[in-house]
Amino acid sequence: MPPSASLSPAAIAMNRFGLGARPDDTIPADPKAWLKGQLGRFQPATAAFTALPDAGELVQTYLDEQRQLRQQANRDQAAASMSGGGKSIEQKAARRDYAQDVQALYRQAVQARAQAALDTLAPFVERLVHFWSNHFCVSADNQQVTAFAGAFERDAIRPHVLGRFEDMLLAVEHHPAMLIYLNQIQSIGPDSMAAERAARRNPAQRRGLNENLGREIMELHTLGVRSGYSQSDVTEFARALTGWSVAGIGPGGATDDRPGEFLFRPQLHEPGERTILGKRYREDGEAQARAVLTDFARSPATATHVATKLARHFAGDAPPPALVERLAVSFRRSGGDLPALYRTLIDSPEPWQPAPLKFKTPWEWTISALRGLGRSEIGAMQVAAIQNQLGQPVWKPGSPAGWDDVAASWAGPDALLRRVDFAQRLVAPVGDRLDARQLGPRLLPASFSRATADEVARAESPGDALALLLVSPDFLRR
Repeated sequence: MPPSASLSPAAIAMNRFGLGARPDDTIPADPKAWLKGQLGRFQPATAAFTALPDAGELVQTYLDEQRQLRQQANRDQAAASMSGGGKSIEQKAARRDYAQDVQALYRQAVQARAQAALDTLAPFVERLVHFWSNHFCVSADNQQVTAFAGAFERDAIRPHVLGRFEDMLLAVEHHPAMLIYLNQIQSIGPDSMAAERAARRNPAQRRGLNENLGREIMELHTLGVRSGYSQSDVTEFARALTGWSVAGIGPGGATDDRPGEFLFRPQLHEPGERTILGKRYREDGEAQARAVLTDFARSPATATHVATKLARHFAGDAPPPALVERLAVSFRRSGGDLPALYRTLIDSPEPWQPAPLKFKTPWEWTISALRGLGRSEIGAMQVAAIQNQLGQPVWKPGSPAGWDDVAASWAGPDALLRRVDFAQRLVAPVGDRLDARQLGPRLLPASFSRATADEVARAESPGDALALLLVSPDFLRR
């Protein structure tokens, strides 16, 4: 693949910081001011996201489905005891219907996410929503989480993307998607009231601690690996987190009001003081773990961890040390004020290097292609299926670490071939209405290379020219 052209500041602002230019976009005369201005016009609540079910509705749907499955299983068990048979056709159908309902909710949420990316007047902030959603990842590969992934981004990320890191962190860790995904609702303090009652009923069965949430908060969400914490710190934090649960789900959930809301269950909480990273936290119920989270959010290690990830996203796979340090200082001085952090990023020279720094992810490329073709509605296009084909299903990284932000993870030859195929399908409805020779300079102001212009000019048809533009080095890189 030939090298792409050097990028102008306007092209960098629209494509590296933003989500790709539109044909009718005004090219920003002051790219940095244009980006900073978006911090004041981002709309967290969009029509597409508002239409999604809230967490309470999703939990209630889950409970209703589980109740129906249990009832059918009981009927099957009774029938099997008389006939010697196994699962009935009805039970298999009920499970299949439930799985289909969950997948439909997931697809609806992906459509809403894509529509928000097309509608936004603040593409830089919308990109940051996607960044933080991947940082605080829940993986919809887990069927229990599949239906919640869109609500998680809408409720925990979007309202806090222009707030404080600490507030976003608390919203994330209180959300049912995260509590379910990392098995927190199953965690029971070994010396809690619930564990003692269970031991009296069955001494051979001990209820146990689940460390998943505590470990991932420390390793992925805040401090980062090799930041000085020990296994003992993880265990102590997991003990502090016991009792954090979701109304309607988990031990004691059958009698809860308001399903889907965060709920502290004192009967599951491990009593006593906790010592974490050398600091003692008094017994204070739900507030004990919240105090730990607050300290993690304000830790210098968290500042460095967040700064490194942000620098990697906007300034290349190898984060420039000077940029990392500058961002970390901004984070610490502002107390984790995210707009202050973003302004420091915008004002730093490293993200403005004219050479392309990243190969677009499947999501970035899809959204930039749709925006570049002037699409305003997702319509019947199945974005979830497209991202499956392109190799990075939305909200399905398969791990709490999220999708890797290193281009080699998605930039293989087969990835390019899939994009070529999709580009041809994407341009089919508009190939005779758009002139790629005129469109290229609009999407890549002062950055449309002569090589790409020549390839586009030699195309056999307007549709072929558009497809070539979308898979050109100029368009694939940012």
